[in-house]
Amino acid sequence: MPKTRAPKGSRFQNNRAGKPASGAAAPTAAKSTPKSAPRPPRGIPDRDTLLKYIREGGETDKATLAKVFGLKGEERRALRQMLQTLQEDGALAKRGRRGFAEVGALPEVGVVDVIERDADGELYVKLTKGEDAPLVVLAASRKDDTGPAPGIGDRLLVRFVTLENGEHEARLIKALGAGGQRILGVIRKSHREVRVEPVDRRSKDSLLLTDPQAQELRDGDLVLAQATTAETRYGPKRGKLLEVIGREDEPRSASLLAIYAHGIPTGFSPVAEAEAEAAQPPTLAGREDLRDVPFITIDPADARDHDDAVYAQPDDDPKNPGGWIVWVAIADVAAYVRPNSALDETAREKANSVYFPDRVEPMLPEVLSNGLCSLREGENRACMAVRMVFGADGRKRSHKFVRGLMRSAAKLSYEQAQACADGQPDDKTGPIAKSIIQPLYAAYAVLKKGRDIRSPLAIESAERRIVIDREGEVASITPRASLEAHKLIEEMMIQANVSAAETLEAKRIPLIYRIHDTPSAEKVQALVDFLQTLDIAWSKGEAPRTDRFNKLLDETRGTPNGDIVNEVVLRTQMQAIYSTENIGHFGLNLAKYAHFTSPIRRYADLIVHRGLISALGLGADGLSDRDIQKMKDTAESITFAERRAMAAERDATDRYVAAFLADRVGAEFPGRITGVTRFGLFVRLDETGADGLVPVSKLGGEYFVHDDRSHALVGERTGARWPLGMPVTVKLVEATPITGGLLFGMVSEPAAPDPTAPRPRLGMRARGDNRPGSGGPKPPGGFRGPKRGPQGRPKNIRAGKKGGPRR
Repeated sequence: MPKTRAPKGSRFQNNRAGKPASGAAAPTAAKSTPKSAPRPPRGIPDRDTLLKYIREGGETDKATLAKVFGLKGEERRALRQMLQTLQEDGALAKRGRRGFAEVGALPEVGVVDVIERDADGELYVKLTKGEDAPLVVLAASRKDDTGPAPGIGDRLLVRFVTLENGEHEARLIKALGAGGQRILGVIRKSHREVRVEPVDRRSKDSLLLTDPQAQELRDGDLVLAQATTAETRYGPKRGKLLEVIGREDEPRSASLLAIYAHGIPTGFSPVAEAEAEAAQPPTLAGREDLRDVPFITIDPADARDHDDAVYAQPDDDPKNPGGWIVWVAIADVAAYVRPNSALDETAREKANSVYFPDRVEPMLPEVLSNGLCSLREGENRACMAVRMVFGADGRKRSHKFVRGLMRSAAKLSYEQAQACADGQPDDKTGPIAKSIIQPLYAAYAVLKKGRDIRSPLAIESAERRIVIDREGEVASITPRASLEAHKLIEEMMIQANVSAAETLEAKRIPLIYRIHDTPSAEKVQALVDFLQTLDIAWSKGEAPRTDRFNKLLDETRGTPNGDIVNEVVLRTQMQAIYSTENIGHFGLNLAKYAHFTSPIRRYADLIVHRGLISALGLGADGLSDRDIQKMKDTAESITFAERRAMAAERDATDRYVAAFLADRVGAEFPGRITGVTRFGLFVRLDETGADGLVPVSKLGGEYFVHDDRSHALVGERTGARWPLGMPVTVKLVEATPITGGLLFGMVSEPAAPDPTAPRPRLGMRARGDNRPGSGGPKPPGGFRGPKRGPQGRPKNIRAGKKGGPRR
C-alpha cells in the first residue's frame, strides 16, 4: 500500500504537537482543493473535462455532476456509463457508497483511521472511505488536553496538507473515537467466549473477540483491542485483537497500563541511543572552573538523577551588609542534546520524564540522565550556574550566569540535610555541617524574608509516597514529610528560574515562560458564594491576590473549616502552562518566570538553557532557527505532554493503592470528604491518601440534593448534610486494582442541618428522576405518565404536519 510522508525533519516523531516541526525550510501553505470548481459548459462533458472538474472539485457524486452539467434523461445514463468506464480504466475511485474522486486523491478535510505505526514510531492514517487512498503520515497536533494521544485504531478528523516536496501529511483537527474505538483491557475467558473487560473505570462496554488468535489468549492477559464496525443487535460489541501488552497478575502492570492508556512515548531510537553512548566527559574548554566551589546536591533519598546543586556564602561586599551569595548549578544538558539531533527529537517528543512508583520513563537515555548529565558526587560535570546576590532584606540585587565545570562535594537526602540542620549530623553531614549546610540554611532564612514579602500562595497539599518492594508489590504508603530542606531548595530554584527569565528578556531572546493566570471571575464568585455559607467575609468585587488568599487560609487553618477552605481555594486556581506570551505567575506572585533548573527531565528547561547560551555567547550550541520558529508550538506540545504525564502518574498511583487495599475489604477507615457530586461523595483516606466513591445510594434512604453553592449533599426531608471537608469514617466495599477504583460505604452519620440554610422542598428533584429506573421515589400506585389518547399521544396534543406534534 502506498505511503506518503513528510521529510524526517519536518515534524515531531510522536506526531502529537501542533504544526510540523520542520527544519530550516518550512512547509508551504496547503495546496487545498477548492470547495467548488468553476461551473463548466452545460452538456455531456468529454473525458478530460469531466476528470478536470472532479480533480478540481474533489470528491463528488453522480447526482451533483448531472446537476452541474445540466444533464437529464439519456444524458444521465451516458454520464453513468462514462463514470463506470473511468473506474474500469483506473482513473476514478469510489468514495463511500455513491461518491467518486480521482484515484489517490485526498480531500482538504477527511475522516481517517490510524492503521499503522512504523519502526520509528510514526503513525499512518487512511481515509475511511477510499480503498485507493494512500497511507499518510500523521503530523503533530496541538491537542492540549489530558486525553490519550492518537494511536492505532483511532478515528480522526484531519486536514490534508501538501508539503514543498509534494508529499502529504495529515494534521489532526479532532479525535472522533467512533469506528476507531480502542479498548485497553483484561481478557476474561469462558467456555465459549473471549471478552475484553476495560481497565478504564469510566468505561462500561466490554468487547467480544471473534478473531481466531483470540482463542490463544489466557485469562488475565492485558490487551489492546479495537471495536469493529460489525452491527450487532444484542450483546457486547465485537472487536479484534491489536496487541498483547502484559499480564494482569504482574506486579508492575499498573504503570504499564498507565503508559499504554495515555500514550506515553517509551524507549529511544537506535540513533538516539548511539548519540547518547558517544557522549564524552566534559573538559574545561569554554568553561569556568567551579570545582573549588563546594556544591552539594539535596534530593529525595531514592533519586537516581541529580539536576541541581547549591552552595551559599556570606557576601563580603561592605555595600551589602548581612547579604548572601547563593550559587545554583544545573546540569548542562544542552552540551549533549544538540538541536535537530535524534536525541533532541526524542526529548521534544517526550517533553518530560514520567515518574511512576515502580519505574521512570525518562526524557533522556539513562547513560545521560543517570550518567554524564547527573551531578554525581566527586565527579567532574558540565554545568550552567548562576551566582545570585541577595540583600539582608531577601531581595535579589544581581545575578550572573556562567558555563562551568563543577564537582559535587556531597550527595544528601532531604532528611539528612534537615537532621544536620536540626543538630543531628551523621557521618556524612558532620564534616560539612559548619562549612556548607549551616550557611545554606542561613542564606535561606534571608531568602525567606523576600518570599514572605512576595507572599506566594500557601495552599497545603498532602502527598503520599508509595514504596515498592523488590517483587514489585506495594510495601507501604506513607505521608511525605514537608521539611524546611524542601523549602530551601524550592526557593533557591525559584530564584534561579526568575534570573533566567530576566536575563533572556533583557537580551531580547525568545523564551518559553512558565505562566499561571489569575483566577477567573466565575471561580472567584463561586468561592465568595461558598464562603458566605460559612459566614466568612470576602468583599464583593475584591480582586484576587495571593496575600488575600493566604490571609483567608491563615484565618481558617486549624479550625473545623480549615481543610475545606484549603480545598476550595485550591480549586479556585487556574492551571499553570508553558507559553511564549508572558502574563506572569500568579501562584508564585512573580512577574517573570521560566523553568531552568531541571533540563534532565523537562524540555522547557533545555530550551531556556539554549537561550542563555545564545544570549550570553557561551557556545555554538544555543537556540537553533528551528527552536525559535517552533517555540510557540513547542510550548503547546510540552503543556499537553505535562498534563498527559500527570494523568498517567495519577492513574498508576490509583491502581497501586487499590492493590494495596484489596485484601482489606470490609475494614473501616477515617477520611475526609474531598468531592461532592449529585451521584455521591468522594472520600480521601487519612492513612493512605487513597480516593474512593461513596455512592449516594449508600447514604441512607433519604433523597439527597446537591447544593453546589455550599458544596454539600443535603437531605430533602431532614436537611442532614454531607459537606465538603467533613471528617468521616467509611467501610471499604470494593477495591479493583485493574481499574484503580475504590468503593466505600458510609459509616458516619451526616452533619446536622444548617439552621440558616433554606430547607429543600419535597419533590424539588427534576421530573426525570421519577422515571422508571431513575432511582427517584415513585408516586403512590407506581409510575404514571401523562394520560394518552387512542393513538398513543398524550391528550390535548394533536398531530401536526408530517406526523409531528403541534405544541
